[in-house]
Amino acid sequence: MNLQLTTKPSLLVKARRAVLLSVVLLGTVFLNACSSDDDDDSSTDTDEIIYSVDESLFDTDSLESIEIVDCTLSNGDSSSCYEITVSGFPSDRTELGPFCPTTLTTTAEDTGKWFDDGVLYDLTGDFISSLDTFYGDDNWLLYDETTSEVKITDTQTSCEAAARPDVADEYNNYCVQCDIDYYSEEEGGGVSSTYLIPVTPVLRSSSGSIGNDGVGVAFNGVNLAAAAPTDAILSAYTIAAFDDCIGHVNPFEGYHYHGANHGDGTCPAIEYETDGHAGAFAYALDGFAIYSMLDESGEEESDLDTCRGHTDETRGYHYHSAGPGENTFIGCFSGEVAE
Repeated sequence: MNLQLTTKPSLLVKARRAVLLSVVLLGTVFLNACSSDDDDDSSTDTDEIIYSVDESLFDTDSLESIEIVDCTLSNGDSSSCYEITVSGFPSDRTELGPFCPTTLTTTAEDTGKWFDDGVLYDLTGDFISSLDTFYGDDNWLLYDETTSEVKITDTQTSCEAAARPDVADEYNNYCVQCDIDYYSEEEGGGVSSTYLIPVTPVLRSSSGSIGNDGVGVAFNGVNLAAAAPTDAILSAYTIAAFDDCIGHVNPFEGYHYHGANHGDGTCPAIEYETDGHAGAFAYALDGFAIYSMLDESGEEESDLDTCRGHTDETRGYHYHSAGPGENTFIGCFSGEVAE
């Protein structure tokens, strides 16, 4: 394997590391860094520029702790990984939502999103009232025909009964939303999670599939989750509402993203590179950075591989996120993940 390992000039800044390593580990620790090690049929290019993880990109307000530990990669090799514990609440926001519309007259400004077949929709009252036509099934009825109020899971009990693959029958035909305060240790907080990310990524000989443990973690401390189980959601005549950032809350992961919505440079926040290149917003579990889908001119890269990655000399190998309605971030892992 012919790899060119390069250290970016800005990486591992000593003063920054001193601040980050001093953050106290709080909350319950959940290890989310294992991913399916199954290979798909795609081969990764073995002549790539590889940059180490730049831990200074993480917002210090999103971190509970970060340190370098010994780890084992999915190919069995011993390595060094960042063990990163995040708070789980987006550090660039003060509140979550909105999610479900409250009535059939609720407009886009006061509600969230839904996606289907790669398209992102405003989850307005009009959209809710037309679900039977949208899906060609008369069994859809997420609202009270007398009051025009949308049926919403507005308690922890109803949230947990509906926010699972086997939705409880009594919560069929509901708009599903959960409150982060059900699961946070403090009001307005998040759900802590811990990730292992290789300090220096190692390319795989063939790409690896993304498992239930997700894709990675955003610099603002939010989990990039695996694809939402839309078939199970729709089969129960439910809509699992997202906010404008394509995020929502469930009992298992707290607040998490199922897509990146960078139309106005937010969700999560990005800054375009000085050369106009798309902005980075996360690291995948294999240690490669994930950049927004489009560059500053609104153009998408034309040479992405199956995993949605490519290489340039400035950034080395890196990914570009899929569109906000695609129910995914990247297509697969080009690098080894920590076990």
